[in-house]
Amino acid sequence: MSPELKYLALTAILTGSLWIPYIVCQVVTNGTLQTTNYVDPTPRPVPLWGQRANRAHINAVETFAPFAALVILIQLTNKNDSMTTFWAMSYFWIRLAHAVVFIAAIPFIRTILFVLGYVCIVGLFVDLVK
Repeated sequence: MSPELKYLALTAILTGSLWIPYIVCQVVTNGTLQTTNYVDPTPRPVPLWGQRANRAHINAVETFAPFAALVILIQLTNKNDSMTTFWAMSYFWIRLAHAVVFIAAIPFIRTILFVLGYVCIVGLFVDLVK
């Protein structure tokens, strides 16, 4: 497995696991789901950190598709090199830090990390089309 695919897999499991803090918050705050929760889909209230955890998950899902598509296209076209490895590795670590900073409500750093993640996606795109 190439390093880019390794970081794609790591990013996939990270993105796929970011729902866990939100659900933990729901259970700690409101208890387990009741039958009525399945009938009425209105979200139960949670503290701000739980709301941020939910947004961190949604944000990760929204940014995963372009990252995954570019990594797969780079593999299919055999354009992987040290820079595509750098972009993929950086993207994973930046997104992990972004989730932690988002949930912890650390101002400004979250935005910087989001932009750096986007820079990684652009870097992968540039390496793909050159």
